Amino acid sequence: MPPDPRPSILRLAISEGVPRRSLIVALIVGTLLNLINQGDALVTGERIDILKLSLTYFVPYAVATYGAVTMRRHFMRED
Repeated sequence: MPPDPRPSILRLAISEGVPRRSLIVALIVGTLLNLINQGDALVTGERIDILKLSLTYFVPYAVATYGAVTMRRHFMRED
């Protein structure tokens, strides 16, 4: 069986602007979600849950990256 000529998922995830676009999405969406989820703690000076804060930025980054990679793989299959 010949090797698959398509780049790996990891290579697609770190190539051609995907990390930058995913980071921008994560910063915008993550900030909004953190304000919604922990805004009261920020306003009152209460302790912020660092795990929730981290996941709230990681999840949009992962979703944006997944979307970009699956779109690229879809277009590669069509070529």
